[in-house]
Amino acid sequence: MSELLRTLYVTTPGTSLHLDGDALRVAHPEKPGRHLLPLVRLDHIVAWNGVSLTDDLVHRCAADGRSVTWITRNGRFLARTSGPQNGNPFLRLAQVRAHDDHDRRLDLAKAFVAGKLHNYRQLLLRAARDLTGPRRDRLREIAATHALSLEQLPTATTLSQTLGIEGRAARDYFQALDTLAPGVVAGRTRRPATDPVNCLLSFGYGMLRVAVQGALEQVGLDPYVGYLHGVRSGKPSLALDLMEEMRPLLVDRLVLTLLNRKQILDRHTETLPGGAVQLTDDGRKTFLEHWSTARERPWPHATLGRDIPAALIPLVQARLLARHLRGTADTYIPWTVA
Repeated sequence: MSELLRTLYVTTPGTSLHLDGDALRVAHPEKPGRHLLPLVRLDHIVAWNGVSLTDDLVHRCAADGRSVTWITRNGRFLARTSGPQNGNPFLRLAQVRAHDDHDRRLDLAKAFVAGKLHNYRQLLLRAARDLTGPRRDRLREIAATHALSLEQLPTATTLSQTLGIEGRAARDYFQALDTLAPGVVAGRTRRPATDPVNCLLSFGYGMLRVAVQGALEQVGLDPYVGYLHGVRSGKPSLALDLMEEMRPLLVDRLVLTLLNRKQILDRHTETLPGGAVQLTDDGRKTFLEHWSTARERPWPHATLGRDIPAALIPLVQARLLARHLRGTADTYIPWTVA
């Protein structure tokens, strides 16, 4: 297993990143001094709008296979560089052939959904243990409907049926947000998010997408040829597929914990004139601090038979998917927590 390297998140407008020998130098007009980070300790750089990287730094990162991602203030993807494409064309051919094979595509789509529903249930049941009365009963009731959905999933014979099962389960889950974290708005809103919890979820999903897309590229898979989400121009469908099983425990759980522990407060978000809600600069910094810490948390991995850091889960799952597509594993087993 490769060493857990760190992702550098740079959010402050006006910051510039420079190559300084074998190190990255961070500069800002209001923060004098020489701030260096060894490049060998970084595997990814995420830069927000208003942050600049010198050409020589971008070129060095590309040569090293170190990806750089640019995103908006709300965490939406803008662009990415990663250097020469990893992997070999035979894996990508196998990926496309699996997409064109109805049964294989359906099996993979159902595996991604099964992982998501299983982890939904785990989050709901774990939360219910700490509750009493109607709140506990409601979470257990929704977890029971997810158990029924998991039983129905193997009988789905079309992608539409699979998407229908996933959609109903997701709708029930998001309607329980106000039970998981009292005071928040139930339901899922996006583009734009219109309340703080959905703002945090969208931001967290953006960070997860960065990690998953990078893992797929590192393994040599095409992030834009998916199975559950299909193929759509400009949409990283395979990254969205692989994210499904990771969203509940790597993002939702973190967001709910931050809200319940009041580590994210009203001052961390702001409402724009059109009604959209976004994180403030301090809110982004606070979330990313907790996100970085959460990435180091070990999680059990049944297939490997041991615990691994959250940051490595996308890479491990991308490798397992590649193994299945190559034909060296009969099935793709999603990441789930018992």
